[in-house]
Amino acid sequence: MDRWTPEKKLELEEAAYQIRRLSIEMITYARWGHPGGSLSMADILAVLYFQVMDTDPQNPKWEARDRLILSKAHTSPALYAALALKGFYPLEKIYTYCEPDGLEGHTDMTRTAGIESSGGPLGMGLSVAVGCACGLRLKENPRSRVFCLLGDGELNEGNVWEAAMSAAHFHLDNLIAVVDYNKVMAKGFVWELMGIEPLVDKWAAFGWDVLEVDGHDLEALTETFYRARWTQPRGKPIVVIAHTVKGRGIEMAEFNYKWHTHAPEPEIADAMLRTLSRRYSRPELGYSKLGDEREKESFYGGE
Repeated sequence: MDRWTPEKKLELEEAAYQIRRLSIEMITYARWGHPGGSLSMADILAVLYFQVMDTDPQNPKWEARDRLILSKAHTSPALYAALALKGFYPLEKIYTYCEPDGLEGHTDMTRTAGIESSGGPLGMGLSVAVGCACGLRLKENPRSRVFCLLGDGELNEGNVWEAAMSAAHFHLDNLIAVVDYNKVMAKGFVWELMGIEPLVDKWAAFGWDVLEVDGHDLEALTETFYRARWTQPRGKPIVVIAHTVKGRGIEMAEFNYKWHTHAPEPEIADAMLRTLSRRYSRPELGYSKLGDEREKESFYGGE
């Protein structure tokens, strides 16, 4: 089957749109979350889960599966949305985000199907991914891949580069790191707070093969991940630097650090989602929990 067909294009576009929509829904309902980074990586997750990765929602611990480690675990809403759309659990579960006994604000592998690593402190995910990749090699599993999704601001963490050095030393070409390079951190632009350029040269200097791609071009992402998985491996770990837009899809959030950690009010979420629907040529739908939110406001003492 061809990797890119009109049917596949429509499927991936719908998945990316729904990941964005559901991310805003759950963040608004929970009154907490990280919308900017969740929106920027929606296309990456759509391509990975609906085109590239081998997973089995009915058997989440299938030995031959591919693994995704979300190192930037604060953007868990996008991952939860992708897993729900893939069928790992019912879609309604997203509304338990940040509720007691519900989906955790940061990933918890002990509580949610499809989550491969618990997260929280930034900079740790690539070390976990290195361990997974080494384990697959020891099990003589040559087909499975470990994907590790990192934030660009996260690359300020020294642990990332220790893990990068280790991956190159052990020739882990079954490891594919993906940098969501959206250029914005919690308090401003990356280059203002702690520059990471020249990023390609840095990864190459640490012994990695480096691929760059427009992180919102679904066809380009499909081809890049195909190359990373099937034709590029040559005894080096591979990093895909995906150039993205913080808050992609919602104009007020794009390149805006104020939407790094900020849950919209219900009326703002309603406007956001209507704008998102129009932008992606979908039937115009607002925030589905608007009535529930008014009840919540009354419970918490709002007017």
